[in-house]
Amino acid sequence: MFKGSNLRGFLLGLLIVAGIALVVWLRVVGHGPPKPAPPKRPPASARRADCDPPGWVRAAEANRASLYALAWSPFGKPESGWATYAPLVSQEIGARCTADSAGFAQSYAVWQVKQKLRADGVFKADEFDRMRDALALRRPFVQQTAKGRCPASPPEATLALARPEESYGGKKIWLRPGALDAYRRMVAAMKADGLATTAPLMQIASGYRGPAEEAARCGDGSCDSVARARCSAHRTGLALDFYLDHAPGHDPTSTDAENRRHMAASAEYRWLTANAGRFGFLPYAYEPWHWEWAGEAP
Repeated sequence: MFKGSNLRGFLLGLLIVAGIALVVWLRVVGHGPPKPAPPKRPPASARRADCDPPGWVRAAEANRASLYALAWSPFGKPESGWATYAPLVSQEIGARCTADSAGFAQSYAVWQVKQKLRADGVFKADEFDRMRDALALRRPFVQQTAKGRCPASPPEATLALARPEESYGGKKIWLRPGALDAYRRMVAAMKADGLATTAPLMQIASGYRGPAEEAARCGDGSCDSVARARCSAHRTGLALDFYLDHAPGHDPTSTDAENRRHMAASAEYRWLTANAGRFGFLPYAYEPWHWEWAGEAP
């Protein structure tokens, strides 16, 4: 028989052993093995280092100086700076850093090497001409017009009508069904990323325009310019003008340099340059709002 003090000690020992066993059981059986701690994000200084590689400071300074001051005419009209085209350029060269950074200069130099150009990392007007032409010739519509052909319009009975909430300003927007479906999938993905969550962002300002409407638009003699073509991609039912955040005092499709630069700085446009290709859409570099679906021939 245990004496009183010995019994109390024995029972206390049992309780301790039982408690330890219970903790072990809960970990192993009840909740599984303890989860490893999530990996720590690298400090901000380490992340910034990716965009600040050594050896590209001077190139970055040159790009920073020209970003809003370069005097050039990439589409025939005088412009100041290349900030409007920076998102497309970044996408083309695979740059993940801002256009005024050393990381961008390094990525630009890699592109220059592929183009057999001097790899100094400095953006130049004549080099953009090469990039601009390459972007344009990816568009099936341009491939046709470059051969002197103006694609015929599809039968209007085959077109699909966009929903009212998809159309800017209450307009009736008609598109080829495949293009409209791709637009819907793309906007859903953009909204899932937290963008274009408020109307009218990414609504369609213009879709199909038939030959008669195109002819009427050219009645004032303003066609055959960089801003208005006599044979427009909109006649194919594959071209869309999206509503982006236009500059104050400007029309959503104004080709004024300030308006285009303002749109190009929007989060939605930058998302488009990085992601629209996944849904079959190709850009027109001069107009941030204009995109063409390449899922079928024009």
